[in-house]
Amino acid sequence: MAAISLSLSLLQCKEISPKSFPFSFPPFQQNKQRQEMANFSINSNNNNNNNYYKIHYYFSISFLGLFLSLLLPTTVAATPSTPSGIRLGIIRKPTSDVPIFREAPAFRNGDSCNKDEKIHVAMTLDSNYLRGTMAAVLSILQHSTCPENVEFHFLWARFEGEVFSCIKATFPYLKFRVYRFDAGRVRGKISKSIRQALDQPLNYARIYLAEILPSEVKRVIYLDSDLVVVDDVAELWGVNLGDKVLAAPEYCHANFTKYFTDQFWSDLELAKTFDGRRPCYFNTGVMVVDVEKWRRGEFTQKMEEWMAVQKQRRIYHLGSLPPFLLVLAGDIRAVDHRWNQHGLGGDNLEGKCRSLHPGPISLLHWSGKGKPWLRLDSRKPCTVDHLWAPYDLYRPSTHSLEE
Repeated sequence: MAAISLSLSLLQCKEISPKSFPFSFPPFQQNKQRQEMANFSINSNNNNNNNYYKIHYYFSISFLGLFLSLLLPTTVAATPSTPSGIRLGIIRKPTSDVPIFREAPAFRNGDSCNKDEKIHVAMTLDSNYLRGTMAAVLSILQHSTCPENVEFHFLWARFEGEVFSCIKATFPYLKFRVYRFDAGRVRGKISKSIRQALDQPLNYARIYLAEILPSEVKRVIYLDSDLVVVDDVAELWGVNLGDKVLAAPEYCHANFTKYFTDQFWSDLELAKTFDGRRPCYFNTGVMVVDVEKWRRGEFTQKMEEWMAVQKQRRIYHLGSLPPFLLVLAGDIRAVDHRWNQHGLGGDNLEGKCRSLHPGPISLLHWSGKGKPWLRLDSRKPCTVDHLWAPYDLYRPSTHSLEE
C-alpha cells in the first residue's frame, strides 16, 4: 500500500502527457524508460555549530513511498480493490495546496556534449513559489545544448513530500538533490524589510550555499524562482571568474546610496565601508559563485556580521541583498546585462508593469512584487508576463479523481 499511495499522489502531478502542451519543444529524443531511483539528499554541516544534517538516500520508488507514508498523513481513502488488484480511492487536493503540473518531456544531450562536464544550479524550493520554480527548470532544460549535464540543488526550509513528488512526476529524468536549510540559523538575524516576502528565512539561504552544498560542488549558479532562461545556461556557467568569488551583471548607473539608510551614510565609520572600491548594484537572483573561494574567504561570516549590525542600527531595508552589497559590491566579475533582465515584477511596493530594456536577452527576471503567474491568473497580466507563460506547466484543476 505504501508504494500505491505514492503512485496515486503522483497522479495529481502528471495526469496530462507532454503531447497536450499548448506550445512546442525542440525535437529532443524522449526516453521511454523512467528513472526509478530517486536521488534525495538532505544536507547539513555541523561546522561552527550549524545544524545541517547530511544524509543521502538512494532508494527505489517503492521504498520512497514507504518513507513518505511514515512521515506524512495519507490523503488516499481506501476502497475495495478492482479486478486488476489496484486499490482506488479519492485523490484529494494536497493539504499544503501544492499546484498540479503537466509532465515535461525528456531533454537529451546533443552529440557534442561531454557527459562528465556538470553544470550545477541552486534554487530555493517553496510551495508558494513552486510554479515559478517549475517554469525556470523547464526553461533551462529546453534551451540547453547539454540538458543532461545540468544538476539541480534545491534548498528548502522543511520537508514537503508533495513538493518532492511533484518534481519527480513533472521531471522524471531530472538530476536533482534537495537539502534542508535550517531556518533557525537566520531567524534571530533577520530584520523587517519593506516587503514581507523578503523577510522569509529561505530568502537568506543563498548566503549559506557554501556550507550546504557538498564538497564536490566547486562552482554553482544561483537562480531565483521568478525567472526564465532563454539561452544556453552553459554560457553563464562558463564565465571567467578570475580571482573573484562571484560573478553577476552589474548596474553602475543605479543610485547606489538608496540601498542603505541615512543612518548608514551619516555614520563616518560605516560610510568608509566602500573606500577603495567602486561599488555598483547587482541583483542576487542571478549569480555564479566559486564555492571554494567563498569558503576560504569566510564570506558567510562576513555577511552575518553585517546582519548583526543591521539588528542594532537599521542600516538598510531590502532583506538579504544589502549584506551582499556591503561585502562584495565593487569586487565582483561583471557579466553581460542580458543575463538578468530584472525588475519585470515592478517595484517592491506596488509591482506595476514594466517594459523590457533594449538589447539582447538571455534571462528574464520578475524581481519585484508582481509575479507573472499571479498576474496571469488575475487576468490582469503585464505585457512581459506573456513571455513567461509558454514555460508554465501548471494545470488548473478543482476536480478530484474519484472511483
